[in-house]
Amino acid sequence: LPHLPRLVKRINQTAATIREMKPDIVVTVDAPSFTLRVADKLRGSGIPIVHYVAPQAWAWRSGRAKTLGKRVNHLMALLPFEVPFFAEHGLPTDYVGHPAIESALAGDGKSFRQKHGIADTAPLLCVVPGSRTSEVRHMLPVFAEAVERLIDRYRNLQVVIPMAPNVASLVETQTRDWPLPVLRVTDPAERFDAFAASDVAMAKSGTVTLELGLARVPMAVGYKVSALTAFIVRRMPIAVKYASLVNLLVDREIIPELIQENCSAEAMADKVGYLLGSAEARAAQQKGFDEALHVLGDADPPPSRRAAQVVLDLIGKRET
Repeated sequence: LPHLPRLVKRINQTAATIREMKPDIVVTVDAPSFTLRVADKLRGSGIPIVHYVAPQAWAWRSGRAKTLGKRVNHLMALLPFEVPFFAEHGLPTDYVGHPAIESALAGDGKSFRQKHGIADTAPLLCVVPGSRTSEVRHMLPVFAEAVERLIDRYRNLQVVIPMAPNVASLVETQTRDWPLPVLRVTDPAERFDAFAASDVAMAKSGTVTLELGLARVPMAVGYKVSALTAFIVRRMPIAVKYASLVNLLVDREIIPELIQENCSAEAMADKVGYLLGSAEARAAQQKGFDEALHVLGDADPPPSRRAAQVVLDLIGKRET
């Protein structure tokens, strides 16, 4: 709320600048609380609006899809099942693919281990507690206790934590006293190398689960929010069975999901410990990752190029 006046000001400034520039097309990217309000301000301008990254209306309620169709002219979707969902509600939609396909497949795990002095045989656990302060505060204590439990079984275990810059200080403070080697990675260029180097991961549910899956890192997923948020969410109409994108893509639980009350350190340690100790369990997850990649489709041309082509085609149609 303290930032609301500034947000409203920026929305108005952005819309006014666009009207003044009179571009051939406007591409709004994700962040619906901002971008779609800008789109609202552009109604009647005659400027077509293409939105990149579909709001997860399919997970909540179809009414949001109808509303989106009144705010933008075209949608670029990251997930294949989003296309028929939004098309059914009258919004022209193109599937361009998920950007994780471009980056997650490019990690160099061998070089990462060599650079940071991690032996090829050392079990490396990737811990991803989230990119928001609230997520880190809820998830990292659970992950910390889970790691302590794992040390009893895996004495030579090492941990790597790819950190978002905005939570790096908090993560460093909360992991400073962990009783094992912890490598904290802040360089975005090393993020996917860290994934590729890891044997197993414990991660907060979100886009990172797809990134880890495409990097073929077996994992357990957790998610925990405040009691009040959990109370509100449970009373909302949720139309999906899974929290993880990988599980959604293959329509079954290949990644164990530990949500709210089930997200305990004991349960997380059990799931991750099982993966660390079982090559068969890791291989089963990786087979599911291959299925998810198949559902997402070919990475050539890459999603970024597909998205660019959709925009160019729409401009071309407008000029003819």
